[in-house]
Amino acid sequence: MNKTPALDFSGETALVTGASRGIGEAIARSLAELGADVIIVSRKLESLEAVANSIGDR
Repeated sequence: MNKTPALDFSGETALVTGASRGIGEAIARSLAELGADVIIVSRKLESLEAVANSIGDR
């Protein structure tokens, strides 16, 4: 069975554009779960705030 090794982005910072929905949101969430400090950017402030609140301080 071939398993992909777990990634660890602790200590890394990622800038994700288009993070208020879709692929950008999914990338931001995944990077946060993997330990990265995530900076999210979008033109849609309300949606972006919702994503930021749901990701929280990880």
